[in-house]
Amino acid sequence: MAGDKKLRARERKLERLSPFQLKDRLIRLAQEEHERTMLNAGRGNPNWTAIAPRQAYFALGRFAVSESRRTFHEPGMGGHVSREGMLARFQVFRDQEPTDPGLAFLNDCLAYVKDELDLDTEAFLAEMAGAIIGSHYPSPDRILEQIEKVIHHYLIQEMCAGRPPEGRFDLFATEGGTAAMCYIFNSLSENKLLHKGDKIALGTPIFTPYLEIPHLNDYELIEVEVRGDEHNDWQTSSAELDKLADPAVKAFFLVNPSNPGSSAMQRSSLDYLARLIEDKRQDLIILTDDVYGTFVNGFHSLMQAAPHNTICVYSFSKYFGCTGWRLGVIAIHQDKVFDQKIAALPRADQEALVKRYGSVTLDAAHLGLIDRMVADSRSVALNHTAGLSTPQQAQMALFALQGLMDTEDRYKQTAQRVVGKRFDDLYQALGLGYTPNPNDAHYYTTIDVLEMGRAKYGREFADWLVAEFEPVDFVLRLAQERQVVLLPGAGFDAPDWSVRVSLANLPDEAYPEIGRQIVSLLDEYHHPWPAAG
Repeated sequence: MAGDKKLRARERKLERLSPFQLKDRLIRLAQEEHERTMLNAGRGNPNWTAIAPRQAYFALGRFAVSESRRTFHEPGMGGHVSREGMLARFQVFRDQEPTDPGLAFLNDCLAYVKDELDLDTEAFLAEMAGAIIGSHYPSPDRILEQIEKVIHHYLIQEMCAGRPPEGRFDLFATEGGTAAMCYIFNSLSENKLLHKGDKIALGTPIFTPYLEIPHLNDYELIEVEVRGDEHNDWQTSSAELDKLADPAVKAFFLVNPSNPGSSAMQRSSLDYLARLIEDKRQDLIILTDDVYGTFVNGFHSLMQAAPHNTICVYSFSKYFGCTGWRLGVIAIHQDKVFDQKIAALPRADQEALVKRYGSVTLDAAHLGLIDRMVADSRSVALNHTAGLSTPQQAQMALFALQGLMDTEDRYKQTAQRVVGKRFDDLYQALGLGYTPNPNDAHYYTTIDVLEMGRAKYGREFADWLVAEFEPVDFVLRLAQERQVVLLPGAGFDAPDWSVRVSLANLPDEAYPEIGRQIVSLLDEYHHPWPAAG
């Protein structure tokens, strides 16, 4: 009800919550009405899965169990797999089930790693079989040796449009992109690259935890916004990027393609930022979360544009539909600024860090940042048990190999077509025009309800909405009255009256209905408007 002071006071309290915490309340409101199916587009968990690499995973598991049985003969027990002669045994195993699609995919993988990646086929197969059995601690703890080579090729293809910078990247396999972010923030702090009170820039709007983590008492960082333009497909202007020229800004964190804007940084902006770093800020730390990059053709990450300054995080969760697997990776170029910055720390800080990592290596002073992250992920003392579980690494490698072997991009085109159609259907139902843009991932979209109201009913109506209602009122009513759950854009530092819609997690037919319900609710706000009569 317009002007209800008590209601607005309650809603202002709710606006303090993270949108992901508010989501649970919205779901409960939506579930109060049992006659209509709830449409929850609040979370980006895709409703598809990649089949072929999963079929290969379970086929590999069967083969690995047969290998385990060869080396230990007590009842109910197997042993460690043995590399010697494994490739020949796999060929016999494969021929026994010639129509099994998983084994056929594995066979193609072995041919690909030999012919295209120039890997030792038997070494790769033995590592994969041992990984899926999971009978050893991860070794190396950062990522298994053969699997790192596969993932490296995949990242070069998908994050660098197949045109890598000179040199190589070191990889650290992690329990999804979120664990990667936790490890990175912690290690940047532990290694004195970020201090309490430092300024960091955030490419906003941005995934809510990146707004929240810097405020924790672990870090107490000061945020500087580098804002994307709502009216220019959420692109970042040169004037905004110029904020990074300030030497007081120690790091720049962004999601690319953005969340919730779902737009990749255009090439001209990437080049501008690369020049700014080269000319003015060779010490700048960049952290880029590129999980949605595979939804944009020819995507270019900052790991390509500014490789020596960039920590790249990639997660397999969205593209391959494997959020439950928790598969992520951190990539840092071998020629990087971070180790130089650590070496330039005051002597007292360097001595403290040598002491911190002295149990890991006798040359702690020269331990690279990515290996410090591995140690920090297990509080250093438990470094010997660090690393992503090896069965997870095996599945990650199979996902990557699907992307590498799919030279015609059939899977990519399908994934892009799925979210693209949902986007088109939603916008048609909203009655909103849209100019196609090659930078758009279409995994999410951000709808400015106030802009819709202004366009449909005029500026005075929009001003009245702002004066009489809290922005969160719209998503609360949408959930309670229409059984549609969306997240408030304000929680991502998007415009206050915007909502984020996930285009990944509901059936196609849900999105026109979501659009109709948004329009219908906006019309309902208009009915009691004093000027409407």
